[in-house]
Amino acid sequence: MSVSDLIRLMSDGAFHSGEALGREIGVSRTAVWKQLRKLEGLGLSVETVRGCGYRLLDPPEPLRGADIVAGLSRSARQHLRHLFVEDSIGSTNTFLLDRFAQGAGHGEVCLAEWQSAGRGRRGRSFYSEWGGNIHFSIGWQFESGVGALEGLSLAVGVAMADLLSERGIHVALKWPNDLLISTPEGVAKLGGILVEVRGDTSGPCQVVIGVGVNIRLSSKGRAGIEQPVAALTELAPGVSRNTLVSAMIEAHIQMLERFEKTGFATWRDRWNGYHIYQDKTVCIYQGKTVSEGIAKGVDDAGNLIVDINGMCKRFTGGEVSLRGCS
Repeated sequence: MSVSDLIRLMSDGAFHSGEALGREIGVSRTAVWKQLRKLEGLGLSVETVRGCGYRLLDPPEPLRGADIVAGLSRSARQHLRHLFVEDSIGSTNTFLLDRFAQGAGHGEVCLAEWQSAGRGRRGRSFYSEWGGNIHFSIGWQFESGVGALEGLSLAVGVAMADLLSERGIHVALKWPNDLLISTPEGVAKLGGILVEVRGDTSGPCQVVIGVGVNIRLSSKGRAGIEQPVAALTELAPGVSRNTLVSAMIEAHIQMLERFEKTGFATWRDRWNGYHIYQDKTVCIYQGKTVSEGIAKGVDDAGNLIVDINGMCKRFTGGEVSLRGCS
């Protein structure tokens, strides 16, 4: 029995006796109790009532591969070569990079209920609770070389902002890879994007796009994150993870097919429209150097344009960090 088996059984939010849970899974009541003790560490709360049993408070919606595929258009199903839904994994991005090393990966999607080694830009870790996030990665092979991929992470941001806006969730973008929400208390992070590329400048290259989105966060989880964060259940109660993942697969396949033909220029104006710091004062951090200026959006290659003392300077991703200046 895995802890994921137990969570799926209890995801209905109803009370279950230890005996009934053990019978369903085929283990003893003692084994069930030991697994229940692990749930708090995964961001889940269990209510215990004598005579009733156990139930999950605010239970997550488990990912279901069949439901996700059923929500895709015929075209998306034709492009989706394999869908992996993992209970626990180190990193969905790493999983697909390994698939490419094995000669697969293109058109494949990996999802996970929980990540132990999820990461963001510049090696930052990505916090994870079981069923509390969407950990999404899609693999794609480009024939035109690494140079043609400039601005890809920004195009992903536009695809995600469009998708969420259609569902009444107004997202802003921070260069180069953050999904943000404006709240009465200020700006909060809803998710992030990590694009990893293998290949050379002129030949075929393999790309893995990772997107992490907060669905629900426990109070303990929030306390352990060093920045303001937002979760979709606060913005759109009742949002379905499975329906949202179907829409993400659909949107990414459409975007990737188009990007290979047009590059980032097609998405530039829409990205600038979502840009949270457009025409605002920002601070650019490059190691120990800090520059202050007015953000003027991005160019056709996804470089950030900043007016510093009347001169427009362009910044690429790499080790550059952007923050708003008060």
